[in-house]
Amino acid sequence: MAEFQWWLLLVGLVAGGGLVAVVFLDGARRDQDIDDAELPAEASWIAARLGTGERSLEPRMVEAVLREHREYRQLPPPDRLDPVASPGPRASGAADDRPAPSGDS
Repeated sequence: MAEFQWWLLLVGLVAGGGLVAVVFLDGARRDQDIDDAELPAEASWIAARLGTGERSLEPRMVEAVLREHREYRQLPPPDRLDPVASPGPRASGAADDRPAPSGDS
């Protein structure tokens, strides 16, 4: 029993390394993983998920947004980011989506 079994240590290290690799594996899909042929199906899925009874989304418009997003992600990062003002809470009975006119007319 005084003899040390090196092969057992080696098998343990390989098994431990494999376990660490599986735990840290990132299986999320990225923009470059999605083929152009899959884009219309993705757009239809998003339009169906986000569209509501009174307000529907056109899959063609969603596809255009996805194409622009893909192009934006391929650009180099900006030097600085300008803050974007988020719109305030909307009233539940809003008739249309047009922005309110500014007061300097």
